[in-house]
Amino acid sequence: MSDVAAATVETVMAKFPGEVNARAGGPGEAVVTVELAAWPKVARWLATEGRFTFLSDLCGADWPHRRPRFDVVVSLLDMRGPRRLRVVVGVEDGSPPTLPSVTEIWPAANFFEREAFDMFGIVFSGHPDMTRILMPDEWEGHPLRKDYSIGKVPVEYKNLSPGRG
Repeated sequence: MSDVAAATVETVMAKFPGEVNARAGGPGEAVVTVELAAWPKVARWLATEGRFTFLSDLCGADWPHRRPRFDVVVSLLDMRGPRRLRVVVGVEDGSPPTLPSVTEIWPAANFFEREAFDMFGIVFSGHPDMTRILMPDEWEGHPLRKDYSIGKVPVEYKNLSPGRG
C-alpha cells in the first residue's frame, strides 16, 4: 500500500473506530470495509470532510457460502488529491437484501444501484427509482446471483437451424 493509500485508510478508520476496518487490496490501493449500520454516516463524511466527491463505480458481488452473502463495492475519487478509495459494505441475504441508498450524496450512484438491484436483487432503501435497468420488467430473478438457474433462458439462433439458408 502506498503512503497516500495507507494515510487515507488510517484517517477513515480513526474517524469511525470499530465501524471501518482496513481490507487487503492490490498494490497502492486503499480499501476499507464499512459496517452496514454505519454506511450512511460514513458515506456522508467521505463526500464532505473526506473530500471523496466523485463516485466512479458501484457494483455488487455474491458470495453464497459466506456471511454476509453480498458485498456492495463503491469506488470513490478525491479529485483534488488525487486519492482513490474502495469501500466494501457487506449485506446480509435478507428478504430482500437491503442497504441505504447514497444517491442523495453521490447522484452518480443512481444507475449503479439500479444495476445492482437488477442483477443481484440488492435493494437500496431511499432510492428515487428502484426499478430494473437492464432486464425486462417482467423478468423473474436476478441473473448474477450464483444460485440463479443456468439454462433458464432459451437461446434462439437465427438462420442456423437445419434447412435454412
